[in-house]
Amino acid sequence: MANSVSRLVSPFRLAGPLFDKELRVSSRRRRNYVLRFVFIMLLSVFVATVWLGVVESEYSAVFQKSRMALAGKTIITTVVMFQFIATQLIAVIMLSTSISDEIHHRTLGLLMTTPISSFHIVMGKLFSKLLQIILLLAISLPLLAVVRVFGGVPGNYLLSSLCITLTAVILAGSLSLLFSISNRRAYVVIIKTAVILGFFFAFIPFTVVTLSSPMWAFGSRPPNIANPFVVVFLHLNPFGAMSMNTAMMMSPIMPVAMPWFYWPLHCALMLGVSGLFIAWSVRVVRRVALRQATGQLDLLPKRRAGKKQKKKSVLSRSTTPTPQQQSGIIRRVSGSPVLWKEIRAPMIRGVDGRNSVIGLVITLIALLLTYAICEKEDCMDEDFTHVSYMLMFVFIGSIFTMVLAASCISSEKESRAWPVMLATSMNDWHILLGKAGGVFRRCLPIWLLLAGHILLFVCMRYIHPIAIIHSFIFVAGLASFLTGVGVYFSARFKRTTSAVVANFALAIALWVVIPALLGATSVFIRGRDHRRAFDMYFSANPSTQAFVVMNGAGGASNARTKLSRLNYDWPSRHNDWHKVGGTTRALLTYMLIYVSLGFLFAWRAKCRFRRNVF
Repeated sequence: MANSVSRLVSPFRLAGPLFDKELRVSSRRRRNYVLRFVFIMLLSVFVATVWLGVVESEYSAVFQKSRMALAGKTIITTVVMFQFIATQLIAVIMLSTSISDEIHHRTLGLLMTTPISSFHIVMGKLFSKLLQIILLLAISLPLLAVVRVFGGVPGNYLLSSLCITLTAVILAGSLSLLFSISNRRAYVVIIKTAVILGFFFAFIPFTVVTLSSPMWAFGSRPPNIANPFVVVFLHLNPFGAMSMNTAMMMSPIMPVAMPWFYWPLHCALMLGVSGLFIAWSVRVVRRVALRQATGQLDLLPKRRAGKKQKKKSVLSRSTTPTPQQQSGIIRRVSGSPVLWKEIRAPMIRGVDGRNSVIGLVITLIALLLTYAICEKEDCMDEDFTHVSYMLMFVFIGSIFTMVLAASCISSEKESRAWPVMLATSMNDWHILLGKAGGVFRRCLPIWLLLAGHILLFVCMRYIHPIAIIHSFIFVAGLASFLTGVGVYFSARFKRTTSAVVANFALAIALWVVIPALLGATSVFIRGRDHRRAFDMYFSANPSTQAFVVMNGAGGASNARTKLSRLNYDWPSRHNDWHKVGGTTRALLTYMLIYVSLGFLFAWRAKCRFRRNVF
């Protein structure tokens, strides 16, 4: 009787036997242990950086003890925010192939012939991946408990931040699982999930709050307590809830001034939205699994299949067939076959060209709406506005370049087309150049948004024309480096998910972790040569270059300034870098370095083409 009751109330009963199978498989995978090691290393780096920045060794022991409470608050908030962002990214990546693998290997239909239901399939996949993320959160609990001894951090903050992080992870993971049902490629699921979350949690709240409380959105005054949009924003947005929860911990006045924020309500709402995504996933998984179980290999929706059949019938009725209709689906290949294939592929594989165009049109409409809001608030002539747009475009373009480059070869391996491509008469250089050209072509619409922004406001005299040349030099070096690195990892790994994670890990290590370590150690180094080397490395960071280029040429005042009087604020202390000529030489130097490194990684990728083909 005790065993029966324990099985009845056990939460593992919801997941079913698929959860046990996934746990056994995960325990044998090396990448899960590597993920925990990397997570601990990054966490240690961030904690050490914050500690060295808050508690400096050159002061007396009494002064250091007086700053222990501030150090404890800063370290705990840093760890909490790092976990909040990192765990959501990991959840999206880990669940991007959770259902598509079963569909691709034709095992989803077999599961429907067993007593396992579609609910158990979805919950088993979701819980097995979430358990790995919960282990990552549990790793940091001893560190948080030790740092809390310094004082200044209530225990309620640790509990609330953990609950907000878990609900955000469940929401992001359930959305990624839903997209993995209809998309075979992992990077397509990652991009779709990132776009949807960014649209609902960043663009819509910013637009609504700006229209209702424009001064708060631009940081001129605190939010209005009576504004209902602010209340809805903080309870339906995980990032707003985490920011408010941290602000209430740091300032004792905030809980009294804003008593309407209740974090359990936010967690309940996020769980409710996640439940809707899970229910939708269960329904779709059941429909797809039944089609496979009954031998229906075509998993397209009935509407799309009906449109294709209708189109074929109309073409068959035509009395005067065109040469393209006479040749069927065969099309003439001109030039490099790999480049021809990559150019004719949509920007995101697995999505037809019509959806790509619709997404681009929606992006342009949203961008024009933000322009209208900034023009209404008279902030378009400020250099800070154009720096923000520049950083946003560079961030989005870098993500697309990294993801698409890391999947150009691994996707061929997953579809078993890579051995066939290597067996053709094309040599390795033709394949490499074709894949790299395809990545440039598919990322071109994203980078054209940045070019269009600069050209538009150059014509409106809000940006100096020299920004066109500087931005082109900067983007050319960055895109070449990211493409070469992505192609190397795509050739190095067999799975797209592993290649994408490795590409992101290298970018974070080069442009986030190492600068943080150098910034922490520069406090103890007094040598002029060492400080100059650190400044040179900081100047090579893409975010630094984007900020310097647009900060020196953006804004109405800079746009109307003579070319010789423009001033650029570089971290490096060279005498002529603050002028236009020195800035151009610096950008060209870094571009040559990035292009050389990109070609080096691409050459190493070519050397690995015929290793471990199967």
